[in-house]
Amino acid sequence: MKKYDTDVAIIGGGAAGLAAAIEVKKANYEPLIIERARELGGILLQCIHAGFGLTEFKEELAGPEYAQRFINEVKELGISYKTDTMVLEITPNKIIYAVNKKEGVIQISAKAIILAMGCRERTRGNINIPGFRPAGVFTAGQAQRFVNIEGYLPGKSIVILGSGDIGMIMARRLTWEGCKVNAVVEILPYVSGLIRNQVQCLEDYNIPLITGFTVTKIHGKDRLKGVTVSKVDRNFDRIVGSDKFFECDALLLSVGLIPENELTRQMGAEMTRMGGPAVDNNLETSIEGVFACGNVLQVHDLVDLVSAESKRAGNNAVEYIKIRFKKELGKVTKIHCNSGENVNYVKPDYINSSDLNKEIIFTFRVKQPDRRVQIQIKDETNRVLYKRRKRYVIPSEMVELKLNLQSLEINPTCSDLIIDVVPQPEPLIDEEDGE
Repeated sequence: MKKYDTDVAIIGGGAAGLAAAIEVKKANYEPLIIERARELGGILLQCIHAGFGLTEFKEELAGPEYAQRFINEVKELGISYKTDTMVLEITPNKIIYAVNKKEGVIQISAKAIILAMGCRERTRGNINIPGFRPAGVFTAGQAQRFVNIEGYLPGKSIVILGSGDIGMIMARRLTWEGCKVNAVVEILPYVSGLIRNQVQCLEDYNIPLITGFTVTKIHGKDRLKGVTVSKVDRNFDRIVGSDKFFECDALLLSVGLIPENELTRQMGAEMTRMGGPAVDNNLETSIEGVFACGNVLQVHDLVDLVSAESKRAGNNAVEYIKIRFKKELGKVTKIHCNSGENVNYVKPDYINSSDLNKEIIFTFRVKQPDRRVQIQIKDETNRVLYKRRKRYVIPSEMVELKLNLQSLEINPTCSDLIIDVVPQPEPLIDEEDGE
């Protein structure tokens, strides 16, 4: 078995892994990127639409252009990477076992590890739609790859289930290719993707959006013939008598993403109900020296946010190595971060009490859309430490707060923080973010 040693092993060569590796290398430490695909770049390579890079590069780029900027820098810096390499196991003492065609099984020993495996799409099996298994049922990402890279159309008459960003973007893309997109069907009463995609991809092309409905039956045995959609109640149960039939030869599923955390679970890391690992304010998991960033941690709506988070992970991994190997790593108490009213989840899950003098970056999503709200951070005694008004919040847009908790006069013995998003009926004057 061939063996390698590295300072920081990075699992995943997409936007997250590339950004993290660059930061490690700039700090004069040696990263090694391990990517299971044949090339670096991840899902960005098939996202040929524009809209990337407005924050990171201050210009609008297509997905492959955005990825290439990072790939070029990786190569210029001489960062080592292994493509077409599948990680089989990661041990808690940071030994990685992987396999590829050239070397067979390899062993990589690292001082720190960054998990950047991204996420995968939910399939028909995850949502249990009745019917046979005919040809013509795809995830939106599969269809995107077929059209943008392989040069094949999934069908000519399309129904899209789910209004996630990929689904709405593919509705526009297929319309450009001459397909008829009969409808985008969403089980929620509002779109689950970004508002800008609803406007630019659906409304601008007169593609029907049907909210409060879902596909309840797939018709066809060998090839898809059509789908039945039905209205749902508050519990997402089918309302009898509300059925509508759409004739189509392709059904695309854009029904959510699942963080790719099989390796994380295998290591024994603490997991959250959202499917990602629990992390502290340094993006370190419950396993010492193992960090997580990008969509493997939480599903982001913008790749620029993935890159920013992953740069932090790279820098934090370097700081860990510096402290750990100077034997200065001590046990610290942790403050637990909790999701409160109308908050679906919060990252980080924990804050190290020794880091209260540092800037802490909180990210979270709300459960329901709302307007004229106030974001509050409270301690376990319900004392409000921080509040900020916001004009609106929607589940598809991640909210980010950058705070120094020491300036909020947090109690040193505090054990819990709660983030709430509550109604704020007063007129909005938000000096902090102009909202």
